[in-house]
Amino acid sequence: MTKTTALRHPEKRNNPDSPSPRKPAWIRVKAPNSPVYGETKALMRGLGLTTVCEEAACPNIGECWAQRHATVMILGEICTRACAFCNVATGKPGPVNPLEPENVGIMAQKTGLKHMVITSVDRDDLADGGADQFAASIESVRQMSPGTTTEVLTPDFRDKEGALETVIAARPDVFNHNLETVPRLYPTIRPGARYFHSLKLLQTAKELDADLFTKSGIMVGLGEEMGEVGQVMDDLRSANVDFLTIGQYLQPTPKHAPLERFVTPEEFKELETKAYAKGFLKVSATPLTRSSYHADEDFQALRAARQKSL
Repeated sequence: MTKTTALRHPEKRNNPDSPSPRKPAWIRVKAPNSPVYGETKALMRGLGLTTVCEEAACPNIGECWAQRHATVMILGEICTRACAFCNVATGKPGPVNPLEPENVGIMAQKTGLKHMVITSVDRDDLADGGADQFAASIESVRQMSPGTTTEVLTPDFRDKEGALETVIAARPDVFNHNLETVPRLYPTIRPGARYFHSLKLLQTAKELDADLFTKSGIMVGLGEEMGEVGQVMDDLRSANVDFLTIGQYLQPTPKHAPLERFVTPEEFKELETKAYAKGFLKVSATPLTRSSYHADEDFQALRAARQKSL
């Protein structure tokens, strides 16, 4: 196996002396202790699969894994970018595992998942950005667990011609790509990406398949203004995005982007109300909301909302 190199917390990300303020009561969660949590973890290890739940230090891992909900992260665990908010290791990735799509399908089958979420690190080193691996994983789930719907959370595929088309042709039920933050903060929070490229990716996905549900998410607490969040909502609706998630940014380490403030549950409720008024079919806006949190229930609600709107 080719040796990989990784830098978990690059010094360039942020001032190392910017610790997060103490978490308020509404953001605290219990440590994982369910037997099913352990079984889910053992299954992942046995199949050699990585989850974004662990790599991104998601606060909901205990709850989700206890219910056998996990977001599989394909294409390895080393990312070619160094976003200032992200806890995934950065460095030189290893080769793509050809058995990975089959193992993703086995996981869906063994867990009896109704809804499978597949994401990945950025793989700027690959000619297709990893699109073929996404497509193969979707097809594997479809073959091994026909009752499981699929949701993909993809990178932006910058400079990877045909990559988005490859993923959409595999017919996922939901296409998700996160904008992450407001345009003004991109240079410091998401320096390797471009806001309007990501927006165009979401718009094109819908143009390629009008029946596809599209989804995006942002974090708050990074120094954005509420007016800027409203503009992001308008931009996403202009791109015909169906589903918006908004969650609280939590600083993984003092070397990551500083947390400016904790947004209150009341403010999240205001954002939810505003987003629904702008026409989203589904909105999840709470302090603990993450892209894949309650993804199975949300997908059912999304389908019901579309049917009701017809």
